[in-house]
Amino acid sequence: MNIEIWSVGKESDAFIDSGLNHYFQKTRPWNSVDLVVLQLPKKAATTDIARTKLQEEEMILKKLQPNHFLILLDERGKLLTSPQWASQFQQCMNQGIKTLVILIGGAFGVSEAVKHRANLCWSLSLLVFPHQLVRLVVAEQVYRSFSILNNTPYHHI
Repeated sequence: MNIEIWSVGKESDAFIDSGLNHYFQKTRPWNSVDLVVLQLPKKAATTDIARTKLQEEEMILKKLQPNHFLILLDERGKLLTSPQWASQFQQCMNQGIKTLVILIGGAFGVSEAVKHRANLCWSLSLLVFPHQLVRLVVAEQVYRSFSILNNTPYHHI
């Protein structure tokens, strides 16, 4: 199963890239993980929130393939423990899902159409984090999930 972390916004700062590469390397023996940054063209920039969400919706839905399993990260989503993340990944692998997409929406969230397309909706926390930091947290949780599934000593209960 391929895992893609999609993040609406700008490219990562160097310190975030370093952390992402660290966790992607650690996960690689078990599973591939890639970051896909979805960025609106500068000419499309607007201060109109509804229009921005619509433009992001179009970009996201155009990139999504019918065989993608989409997990939307949203502050109103379901809170899971790390072992529950691992269990969800195992279920996806057992179902034969080829590509699992974890979506970090834009600054204003995602449209109802994107929410409707999502197979699952998870929350990382009741707190709000900068999008670049969320990328790093998700990469670490993916690594933690696979370390749990492979019984390595990384995760302590």
